[in-house]
Amino acid sequence: MRFPRRTALCFMIMVVHSSQATLNLNLESVVHPLILREHGLAEEDPLRQKRAVATNSAAAEEHTVDTEIGFENTSFLEPPKAHLNSLSFPLQGNSAGQATHILSVAVTTVCRPSGNEIWCSGETGYKWPQEKCLHSITCPEHDSSLTGHRCSCLKGLPSKGPFCQLQGDVTLRMSVRLDVGFQEELRNSSSALYRSYKTDLETAFRKGYSILPGFKLVTVTEFRPGSVVVDYEIKTMTPSLELMHRANEQVGKNLNHTYKVDDNSFHVVNNNETKLFAEPKTILEGDTVTVVCENEILSTNVSWYDVKMGSKIQNSSRFSVNTSVLNNMTSVSHLIIYNVTRGDAGEYICKLTLDIFEYWAKIKIDVKPMHISAKEETKVMCDNNPVFLNCCSVTNVSWSAIEWKQEGKISIPGNTETDLGSSCSRYTLKADGTQCPSGSAGTTVIYTCEFTSTHGARGSKNIEVTFTSVANLTITPDPISVSEGQNFSIKCSSDVSNYDEVYWNTSAGIKIYQRFYTARRYPDKAESVLTVKTATREWNGTYRCIFRYKSSYSVVTKDVTVHPLPLETSIVVDPLEATVSCKGSHRFQCCVEEDEDYRVTFQMESIIFPAAKEVNGKQVCYKYNFKASSVPWCSQKVDVFCRFTNTANNSVQSPSMKVHLVPEENIACQDPIIGAGEPEKVVQKLCQFSDIPSSPAGPTGGILTYKCVGSQWKVKRNDCIFAPINSLLQLAKALIKSPSQDQKLPKFLKNLSISTGKVQNEVKSSPGSLGAIISILDLLSTVPNQVNSDMMKHVLSTVNVILSQPILNTWKVFQQQRTNQSSQLLDSVERFSRAFQSEGNAISSVLHPHVQMKSMVVKSGHPNIYEQSFVFSDSDLRGSVVIDTCQLEHLQPGSSVVTMAFPTIKTILAQDAQGKNFADSLVMTTTVSHNITTPFRISMTFGNSNLLNRKLQCVFWNFDLANRTGGWDSSGCYITKHYENSVSCSCDHLTSFSILMSPDSPDPGSLLKILLDIISYIGLCFSILSLAACLVVEAVVWKSVTKNRTSYMRHICIANIAASLLVADIWFIVATAIHDYYYPLNETACVAATFFIHFFYLSVFFWMLTLGLMLLYRLVFILHDTSKSIQKTIAFSLGYGCPLVISIITVAATQPQEVYMRKNACWLNWEDTKALLAFVIPALIIVVVNVTTTVVVITKILRPSIGDKPSKQEKNSLFQISKSIGVLTPLLGLTWGFGLATVFQGSNAVFHIVFTLLNAFQGLFILLFGCLWDQKVQEALLNKFSLSRWSSQHSKSTSLGSSTPVFSMSSPLSRRFNNLFGKTGTYNVSTPETTSSSFENTSSAYSLLN
Repeated sequence: MRFPRRTALCFMIMVVHSSQATLNLNLESVVHPLILREHGLAEEDPLRQKRAVATNSAAAEEHTVDTEIGFENTSFLEPPKAHLNSLSFPLQGNSAGQATHILSVAVTTVCRPSGNEIWCSGETGYKWPQEKCLHSITCPEHDSSLTGHRCSCLKGLPSKGPFCQLQGDVTLRMSVRLDVGFQEELRNSSSALYRSYKTDLETAFRKGYSILPGFKLVTVTEFRPGSVVVDYEIKTMTPSLELMHRANEQVGKNLNHTYKVDDNSFHVVNNNETKLFAEPKTILEGDTVTVVCENEILSTNVSWYDVKMGSKIQNSSRFSVNTSVLNNMTSVSHLIIYNVTRGDAGEYICKLTLDIFEYWAKIKIDVKPMHISAKEETKVMCDNNPVFLNCCSVTNVSWSAIEWKQEGKISIPGNTETDLGSSCSRYTLKADGTQCPSGSAGTTVIYTCEFTSTHGARGSKNIEVTFTSVANLTITPDPISVSEGQNFSIKCSSDVSNYDEVYWNTSAGIKIYQRFYTARRYPDKAESVLTVKTATREWNGTYRCIFRYKSSYSVVTKDVTVHPLPLETSIVVDPLEATVSCKGSHRFQCCVEEDEDYRVTFQMESIIFPAAKEVNGKQVCYKYNFKASSVPWCSQKVDVFCRFTNTANNSVQSPSMKVHLVPEENIACQDPIIGAGEPEKVVQKLCQFSDIPSSPAGPTGGILTYKCVGSQWKVKRNDCIFAPINSLLQLAKALIKSPSQDQKLPKFLKNLSISTGKVQNEVKSSPGSLGAIISILDLLSTVPNQVNSDMMKHVLSTVNVILSQPILNTWKVFQQQRTNQSSQLLDSVERFSRAFQSEGNAISSVLHPHVQMKSMVVKSGHPNIYEQSFVFSDSDLRGSVVIDTCQLEHLQPGSSVVTMAFPTIKTILAQDAQGKNFADSLVMTTTVSHNITTPFRISMTFGNSNLLNRKLQCVFWNFDLANRTGGWDSSGCYITKHYENSVSCSCDHLTSFSILMSPDSPDPGSLLKILLDIISYIGLCFSILSLAACLVVEAVVWKSVTKNRTSYMRHICIANIAASLLVADIWFIVATAIHDYYYPLNETACVAATFFIHFFYLSVFFWMLTLGLMLLYRLVFILHDTSKSIQKTIAFSLGYGCPLVISIITVAATQPQEVYMRKNACWLNWEDTKALLAFVIPALIIVVVNVTTTVVVITKILRPSIGDKPSKQEKNSLFQISKSIGVLTPLLGLTWGFGLATVFQGSNAVFHIVFTLLNAFQGLFILLFGCLWDQKVQEALLNKFSLSRWSSQHSKSTSLGSSTPVFSMSSPLSRRFNNLFGKTGTYNVSTPETTSSSFENTSSAYSLLN
């Protein structure tokens, strides 16, 4: 600037004009006469910047013009400023064109001399733009600028650009305290007090803050306690600190003194001045994060706060705070967080404080984990081929380095290729045989890729690399040469333990079925063994053992020679058995299906006969005509067999043919084909050697059974198999020995389905053919690991035929023979269903009239609920299966759930002992293709129109019952709902399910069942309460009633009877609740409940027996006496020892076979082991003993007492008999005799009701007749709880001596008790201790009755 000492005044003029001419402003009137033109800056630069000088529009427009005026002396500044402030706007312009109006004129910038420099500062409300501050030199603060405001003054006027600019509006959040008491009405904005405070305060605020630049409005927002804290907001331009203080003073002056404003409590919060940002923008765990807080207020009084922790941040090992002022322009504070963690994420506040002003800003920091993606495991073959290890960061940030490290027993380095821009790195390994010696094959080396960000975060990923050498294989060195029927094995060993797959195949490339070989891995090697238990001609050839690792194969071969030799099972003999007269003859033959060079001989005992060969088509028979005269014995049974020897000198022996040599006169039947036989002789003959015509399809299979009736052979049983089915049976037997059986199976199942359909009419009259089909299915079901949809369709097509209505009559033969073909069929179908795998994820279904199948594949994630329904309209049967989602989530993804329903199989499954078929519903089988490792629950509904008045039970088919012939079992299943035409079941396992209905058992809703339940539960409640009361009474009166030995032992028995019965009843209720409310039966808890019920109920009986024997002992052996300790020892041994021994023996003998309990209740088993007899027999024996005791006791009581009158004696005797029966019957268990009839099925309902009634109330009987009927107990209770007058009367009574009883006819209360218990006179029920021994014993025995 050419005039550095001059003073400049800069204006901003707002004008409005509508002229197309150039704007020409005459400011002479404004500045005259103060402007010295010859010296003014205006001459040099009269218009530094013209914002808009022309317009092409005639419409009124607004323009802003910056103007600079220079003064010689700084004293000239104030008059123009005062003059400008006095003007009234708008001003009319004098342009020659259209009208131009000046809207406002404001002084923005003032430049003053300061020493040798010119300082230019903004007026109030104006500041230099940011770009000017960055490129100019600032000057120190001066009084007219905003204290602490950055860049308020520049040294020299910038050559270009605008002057100081008007600041934008800011909202200042302020507060002030009034030293008056806070009233709750100030919280309510609708209250009069609130409105009064608000009006007065806002009025004072407007007057006081109107002096602020750009002031617009002030609003009171809230009143808070703390005296009264007023929160308010001001909308204005950024004021200076000095001006804010003056405004606050004006507020205090303008406000009524009753408000008691605290002048030192003004506080200002301004958020507009602070900038807050963090580096880096994407923050990873481990980074060093710098949060920068910039403010135009020049102050170092900055604080940082952690919002989540609610605390101020101090300098520490992980946090660093430093604040400085840069270039006298900006206050900058840095918060540095070292090694940031996920826990450091959250909001942070930067707060700058200057006098009453507070500037703050908030920032939220998100910390992300470092995710590095890489394949965690890989295998490298040491074959010098490159293998790439790749690592990439999921988060794309700025990385400073990506490094690779390795750790392991061997060192195999690689080459690194890194692209920091893509956040990926590749490590190339190229291992050869020298780097992977044979001993290190299978060694794992950990390669680590480590990422380091530019801000210090580190992350790594480990990749396990397993180095594998090319395997060297060795195989069994010895030559393998076997004959058919023999076994062999081949061992193939690898010097490398790592492989992906091991398998065997033939030289033709046919893969061997995996059931024939095993593979095993060792630390430094691996091996596979091919084992063949029964070699056939199919095994003849060359076999290859193959170890595969990725795309590398190691192969070794072995030749196997199988010499022809018939299998024992393929040699057909005739006859199976024969009767030969001692002078007669018979032809024996052994036939095979192939013509080979065999040496065949027949052998009988030690005699060997040559065989003649005869070829008949494909069948070759070796025959010998045996003459009985050629052997030195007769009337003897011998075995004949033929021996086949092949070229390898291996031999096989045929099944034996049984020959019975008998005298000729014993022969009754004679036939050239069947042979001779004795009367009633039964023989079996192969159908192909009988008189049944042969078939072109092959020989007929099966056996015919003949019986010699009179002089003729009669067919007793026909089990012949039609030729097509017999051929399939032989092929099935060969298939399961074939090395490629899994590949042959699909075609075989298709042929079986077609053949079965063709011979359906023949099968319905041939049990042998039906049994052969079942055997074929059973054999084939052991083959597959996986069954596809087509295979399953063929299986179910075959099953549909053999379960059709016309063939059901054929099944009755099997039922009469009590064979397990029905269970075998069901088991076979289940095996096929477990191997079934549906293609894709669709639901598969196969629908036939007599079998239906539906399945679903379990998807990963959240599988859909499994719900399948089946309807068989012809048989009026329906059913559904439901498995909820939570159960399916435990299954492996990809598992198949298969359900099959059978409407007719119920008629062929096993029957009960009475020959009545229990299963009268649909049979549904549900299986899962993978093993279930967690408890599994399935729900089913069975629909049938014949469910009324039947006892229902949910059952499953247990293949292990009845010597593995199968039977219905209810374990783990229970009924959940029962409707008129359907019943719902729930089971905790999978197999074949149905329901049982027993017409002999009462229906759950029948009157008899309800009556028995009511009697049982009410009686048990009364019994438990009564027994508890009995024990309480015994405890209260114990000392009073046990003064002599007899009474003592009697009450010992009564107390233990009550205690045992109480515990037994409690266990009985627990066990009943488990059963009746369908709680899942925990086996251990159920065993415990059964044991304790058995033990304590037996204890009740044995204590009753002890009581009876003790009574008998006292009445019969009057002169004999035994000490109290001996009696107690005997009593406890008998009362608890015997039941314990019986209970332990019972559980030990039956629980290992899991037949201790019933299947559906916690009680002793009856159906399988008759374990219930361990309770019934002791109980009945005790009943018999106690009946005998009762007879003896009554006989003793009937002896007339000396001195009594005949009539009175007779009356007393009758009373004593009645009383004895009434007391002894419940106490000694005679009522349990009614239970004898209830053990057996079909017992009369009366026995059930009487037995339930008497035994349920037995506790009540014991309380009444065993405890309260005792006169001594009555006296003790009255003495314990009587009033004073009864105590006085009792004292008088006892003073009379022992001859007068406590209860006599003269006492009113005594008369009531005597009448209640049948007493009509006075009885002496005890004898003083001073009496003789014999009399004491007699009176004590009578006391026991009382």
